Amino acid sequence: MLQVGLFDFEERCAQLQALKNPLLKLNEAIRWQQFRPILKKVREKERKAPSGRKAYDAILMFKILILQSLYNLGDDQMEYQIRDRISFMEFLGLRLGDRIPDAKTVLLQSELDIS
Repeated sequence: MLQVGLFDFEERCAQLQALKNPLLKLNEAIRWQQFRPILKKVREKERKAPSGRKAYDAILMFKILILQSLYNLGDDQMEYQIRDRISFMEFLGLRLGDRIPDAKTVLLQSELDIS
């Protein structure tokens, strides 16, 4: 059995970066912050109570919907792929210890009315 070293994950990320992750090209080409005002409008809703878990960032959720569309993934598969694929995590700006939206959160986000 192969023993995993302390810096193996970082080395794998560097190898992937050298192979030019196409999703990172999207990050370079698109100014994601320009979408924040309209996404904020779409997500506006009256909160029933001030308690509860903090909402995920609007840009993060928007990028998840883009990934879902690009790779034709259902909600459950989207959650799995975010957890599994380094390239998805890197595109989304997530690290291993970060909280990841579950399938139901992705589903609810995709049902927002953007008209």
